[in-house]
Amino acid sequence: MSGLRDQLTYGAYAAGWGAVKKLPEPVAVRLGRTIADIAWKRRGKGVLRLEANYARVRPDATPEQLSELSRAGMRSYLRYWMESFRLPVWSEERIRNGFAPEGQEHLREALASGRGVVVALPHLGNWDLAGAWATTALRTPFTTVAERLKPEKLFDRFVAYREGLGMEVLPHTGGTAFGTLARRLRDGGLVCLVAERDLSASGVEVSFFGDTTRMPAGPALLAQQTGALLLPVTLWYDDSPVMRGRIHPPVEMPESGTRAEKTSVMTQALADAFATGIADHPEDWHMLQRLWLADLEPRPGEEPSSGARDDRAGHVGAGHDRAGHNGAGHDRAGHNNGVRHDEQVRPGERP
Repeated sequence: MSGLRDQLTYGAYAAGWGAVKKLPEPVAVRLGRTIADIAWKRRGKGVLRLEANYARVRPDATPEQLSELSRAGMRSYLRYWMESFRLPVWSEERIRNGFAPEGQEHLREALASGRGVVVALPHLGNWDLAGAWATTALRTPFTTVAERLKPEKLFDRFVAYREGLGMEVLPHTGGTAFGTLARRLRDGGLVCLVAERDLSASGVEVSFFGDTTRMPAGPALLAQQTGALLLPVTLWYDDSPVMRGRIHPPVEMPESGTRAEKTSVMTQALADAFATGIADHPEDWHMLQRLWLADLEPRPGEEPSSGARDDRAGHVGAGHDRAGHNGAGHDRAGHNNGVRHDEQVRPGERP
């Protein structure tokens, strides 16, 4: 049965890459919106979880407002997918003009310093497009990490897709990814990690929208170990074809404290930067999974949540001394974008 499921999963993604990129852009946009609206109307688990997460971001919203927000969220999520399926055929000019971030000076100055740069992002907007922009507009290749996913050929295709956009994608295997990332940073390179979810025991506890969750330690540990600058980045869409974003100022490294204490402070600073971007543009936060620790506690009569397992959704640095995953769960396969360690990716998830 799993073999058939793997084939169906791969077939769904292959069809997306093969068909969507051939469509005229206005047709692809309408298709994405149509699929989003159908999924939203079905009120499946992903939509309900998205709404529950939005309720934490907008605690004063009415049920009707949350419902409309989740509809906008699903449309944003499908915009991500339509763009990602089409990115391989976009021209360099289209990629350069497709992303307009504020605060570019922070990234340019950090790269010019030669110290190495760690960019950390939440699941906002289109991470792949931002990465493609870096490799084209800035002519700066970068390195990220992908958790292996099933079926294997789907993982290989996601890796090839991201490498085609100019990214170096490292598989997460034990501690080797962390060491390679550290070497890239010591050479003055750029590392990009999706970094707002790590529900494993080794994640760093942070306060996020008034409650506790865990985020990966990797970005802060890499910055401490290599002297690299750590830059939070948040992304969002508006009504134009251009994605917007903000490159935040570097996170300051505490002058004193143990490594664990410094990691805690720096990871909380990332969480605070992510929260500002998510609060401003919640509909572009594609978190269709459990995030807060309180949401992992089973209700009476329920089995323990699957999210309570070693459930990191992709981020390098989940572990104290290793590069967790660069997230893939509902996410994209190269930033471990959402792919968990031995978990199968189902159609509609972002590997």
